[in-house]
Amino acid sequence: MTTSDAISLFLKDEAATIRLGEDLALALKAGDCLALSGDLGAGKSSLARAILRAMADDEGLEVPSPTFTLVQSYDLRIAVSHFDLYRLGDPAELTELGFEEALQNGICLVEWPEMAKSELPAERITLTLAHEGSGRRATIKAAGAQNTRIHRVLAIRDFLDDAGYPEARRRFLTGDASLRAYEAIYPKAGNRRIILMDWPPLAEGPPVLDGKPYPKVAHLAENAYPFVAIADALRKDGFAAPEVYKVDYDKGILLIEDLGSEGVLDAHGQPVVERYRESVACLARLHALKFPQDIPVGKGHVHHIPDFDRTAMKMEVRLVLDWHLPWKRQGAPATEAERAEYLAIWDALIDELATAEKNLLLRDFHSPNIIWREHESGIRKIGLIDFQDAMIGPTAYDLTSIVQDARVTIEPDLFRQLMDDYLTLRRAERGFDEAGFMKAWAIMSAQRNCKLAGLWVRLLQRDGKPGYLKHMPRTLSYLHVALEHETLAPLRDWCARAGIGQSES
Repeated sequence: MTTSDAISLFLKDEAATIRLGEDLALALKAGDCLALSGDLGAGKSSLARAILRAMADDEGLEVPSPTFTLVQSYDLRIAVSHFDLYRLGDPAELTELGFEEALQNGICLVEWPEMAKSELPAERITLTLAHEGSGRRATIKAAGAQNTRIHRVLAIRDFLDDAGYPEARRRFLTGDASLRAYEAIYPKAGNRRIILMDWPPLAEGPPVLDGKPYPKVAHLAENAYPFVAIADALRKDGFAAPEVYKVDYDKGILLIEDLGSEGVLDAHGQPVVERYRESVACLARLHALKFPQDIPVGKGHVHHIPDFDRTAMKMEVRLVLDWHLPWKRQGAPATEAERAEYLAIWDALIDELATAEKNLLLRDFHSPNIIWREHESGIRKIGLIDFQDAMIGPTAYDLTSIVQDARVTIEPDLFRQLMDDYLTLRRAERGFDEAGFMKAWAIMSAQRNCKLAGLWVRLLQRDGKPGYLKHMPRTLSYLHVALEHETLAPLRDWCARAGIGQSES
């Protein structure tokens, strides 16, 4: 039973307590304090142990009681400090134990919080365990984002119950630059894992153009219908896209096939040539097919794949004006004259795409979204994921994504090999316009890399994610390659005057 003030759960046995701990491990974030209350034997240590083992993804992790040491620290996916304050002499001693620093850098699990209540943060999660019959009653109280996160992981547990996996083990898998997250789900011991996509509905953001928020202008998927529709259509054409086992469209929760965990980079994060070549061959096959733009999905729903239109293209390249230039100039914005000239150049370049080959573009066909499937053959060696934002537009865009991989440097020799592989396969098709395709490739390369040059700065300054800035030199180097095409001369000149060059860092 759940109320607006508290979450009340009956835990029928020790296994249920462990499952609750695994759920909470997925909800907790750095800065969270989880205060565990209850009588001796109520299950506080069992719950803390389950959280720690889930965070470590190690069911055998040794979790000694901190009764005598008062605190035990763990260097896990997120740092966790496990406090037992039963023997605390004075609440002020909590500072000497390094509580504030531990909370700033990670998560604090606190047993017997009553011993230092005045020293604990007001915005903490409280969880009280009490004996009830042959089981336990857990009562959880939290506010704001903490409350939202806990409700979400419990809703996913209900979803798994409905899917026939009431005892499934859950582990964090990954998150991305968006607000989607992924879990590895192990239905039972020995079963192959499946993947859960956690895609919560979001409130509509502020308008950025023509009264529309950014996702609508840029045609970003806002629910699970596009993912399911495109996955189904790709599989029908023989491509390795995940099968969707169960989906709740309203809540944004999906259980999907696990295509594997091997990528196209080696252990040192460098491109594996064979895997990139197979990826390009898969892309050439996709571009040779006519992909439907309207796909039935769910009950009575039809997903219309949006066009990569002028508005979306210009919205993305504006990131250079809005984020990259001010960052480069220590806060000084682009001038009105610079903005007007830049956008006029892009209008002309987009006009040049009128006759370009257009088909499905997956939008982010690069190393993070390609699964290598060694034991498969042909196009099925390449597992496709993260295509929910797919559009209909110049096919050259996806070739740009892979041969100028945003996350890893593609050296010139490999770049030329991949381009030659793709073009050789496409030349076998009647009517393939290579010159027109290469013009579109240069424009799409410039468009994508202009977008990324601004996006890396936005992720740093707006979203507090500085790690993406390491990709900036590579992105600008790729942009330099695109600008060599004669059609891009006006943009090349504009970038030179604005001081946007490949040597930036």
